[in-house]
Amino acid sequence: VALITGASSGIGAAFAEALAAQGLDLILVARWEDKLRALAKQLNELHSRRVEVVTADLGAAGSAAKVHAAAEALGMRVDILINNAGFGTAGTFIKQDAERERQEVLLNAAAVVDMTHAFLPAMVGRGHGGIINVASVASFQPLPYMAVYAATKAFVMSFSQGVRGEVRGKGVKVLALCPGPVDTPFFEATGNKKLRSTVPKATLMSAESVVKDALRAFKAGRSVAVPGIANKLMTSRVRFVPRDLLSAMTALVMKR
Repeated sequence: VALITGASSGIGAAFAEALAAQGLDLILVARWEDKLRALAKQLNELHSRRVEVVTADLGAAGSAAKVHAAAEALGMRVDILINNAGFGTAGTFIKQDAERERQEVLLNAAAVVDMTHAFLPAMVGRGHGGIINVASVASFQPLPYMAVYAATKAFVMSFSQGVRGEVRGKGVKVLALCPGPVDTPFFEATGNKKLRSTVPKATLMSAESVVKDALRAFKAGRSVAVPGIANKLMTSRVRFVPRDLLSAMTALVMKR
């Protein structure tokens, strides 16, 4: 059984399709019940797998515990947890809505911790399981004009590697997935109509190709997956650029 958060569209929906095709039963989690049920029906018809729906706003306190209780009530033991739910804000930090950015931190970072607390202990107890946390290439560098988003993804990267170190040798895999730009509604959801135009088309990947790379890396037991050659080159090079210079260069691109 795989439990996928943010499963109603984009990378989450692509994970659902790929894992159902591989023969896994699914628990799909998101706020949008209609979208989840439509996807669940489609996957059940295509792959004859059990697909259950749990609606939850994971940014709200206590939501992870409720999702865990729902999985228990369904009698489904979660073997793979995919923490994909999240969103981004874009624009000058001081002009952003403070409450919106607080919710961004709660969903992108705190919810990952909460969901891991809810499902990891049983995996360790069984000596089997795995977690994929969706971070970003933004994990590797400061990102002016998306400062909070990048900071939450840096948290996800560090958290994933820290937990991985603790469960090493206990039969549980932990992968930080760090995609670059993906052709999903993410850009439009930020509210910044110009954001997509800052992304070179050659670097824009499909959600399906990102998931394919992620599952290959997860099966191999890797700690970090950066899909796409251009993204791999970028993340390897930024380590050698002074942080102040990197921030200034990125600001020039993101301000367009």
